[in-house]
Amino acid sequence: MPHTALKYDAEVQDNGRLELTVPLPAGARVIVFVIEEPDGATTDLVAAAESSLAFWDNPWDDEDWNNA
Repeated sequence: MPHTALKYDAEVQDNGRLELTVPLPAGARVIVFVIEEPDGATTDLVAAAESSLAFWDNPWDDEDWNNA
């Protein structure tokens, strides 16, 4: 059974509280992974890497590589 992952950028509130609004029905069971976002240059590098993946998703590149 495939799963859909949702990613949220959020800030921890007082007493370690974290509030998110998710597109799921009330009572849905979920698994939550919490990873602290690192400070510094690595955050910028990760954002750049994630945003540049669309570069590879084009028909000309697919045609060249599929026929290689």
